[in-house]
Amino acid sequence: MTDKRKFEIVYDTELPGTPERVWEAVTKNTPAWMFPTDQWPAVRTVDEYPSHLVSRMDGPDGWFNQLEHVLEPLDGGRARLHYVHSGIFADNWDEQYDGASKHTAFYLHTLGQYLKYFDGKPVIFTDIQAPAASQTLDGFDRLKRALGVASSAQGETVELELDGVGPLTGEVDFSNEFFLGLRTADTMYRFFGRNAFGAPVGMTVHDFSGSGDATATAQAWAGFLAKIYA
Repeated sequence: MTDKRKFEIVYDTELPGTPERVWEAVTKNTPAWMFPTDQWPAVRTVDEYPSHLVSRMDGPDGWFNQLEHVLEPLDGGRARLHYVHSGIFADNWDEQYDGASKHTAFYLHTLGQYLKYFDGKPVIFTDIQAPAASQTLDGFDRLKRALGVASSAQGETVELELDGVGPLTGEVDFSNEFFLGLRTADTMYRFFGRNAFGAPVGMTVHDFSGSGDATATAQAWAGFLAKIYA
């Protein structure tokens, strides 16, 4: 039996970039802070550059997925964003809504990090999924312990030596029970405790160094994750 219900996730925040730069980030540069979306067959039902954008996908039986961005300029080259994600979840409504709403805060935080530190730089994006064994209650905690950041607070500088990955020095720019963000001088590492939402732990790497190699990055981190959940 399906549980098909509408949902709406609303989020308001300020971002360290002009509306024009935010527009560029959410329309063309999504691999730099979220994931590639250029393969999505979305239609812009509202396209009022650079203040109002609505992108929508429609499917069978009334299914739809819609993203709305309303942007206002602020002093100092900043922007106010009013963000609305709406649509229909076909199954596991509560779990999907909980996961999507919590991801929203992390993704928009990462958007702010990108705009502040890496705006406009070419990116090499890599997505890595942990083994199915990470889908336990303590799956994300195990990852944080293995990284050496279990007791690190948001804003803290960390120096890590990771087996198979190498040394990393950076700032813990986001940390809660579901997500972890680590930003170095040229890369953003995003870690997702999706074990809380019925999926494996995952991570993305956004490499702005100019010398990134997605294949090598995926192999190194997949090996690291495999050891954690062996």
